[in-house]
Amino acid sequence: MALNMHPSLAVHPGVWLKSEIIEAQGVAIGALANAFGVSRQAVSAILNGRSALSADMAIRFEKLFDVKADTLCRMQTAFDLANARLREKEIKVDKRALAA
Repeated sequence: MALNMHPSLAVHPGVWLKSEIIEAQGVAIGALANAFGVSRQAVSAILNGRSALSADMAIRFEKLFDVKADTLCRMQTAFDLANARLREKEIKVDKRALAA
């Protein structure tokens, strides 16, 4: 039996990184973007939960802050699934299509 996680427990990894790592260490978003070789907008979108954290970006965070990329990717997947569960009734599947 699978455990159902309440959607409110799923945290976007960027929001978590922002509060627990970036702000805690006083890192400027512009400096972080420079270190990663990406735009400030790209970093800001992730840290504010507007964009998903890619595996490439997770590895960048791992290399810079020693937080496991695997953990960040699992957080992103849990967040995405929790949001999909909120819309679950809108997701339609026709089982009869397999019989055709």
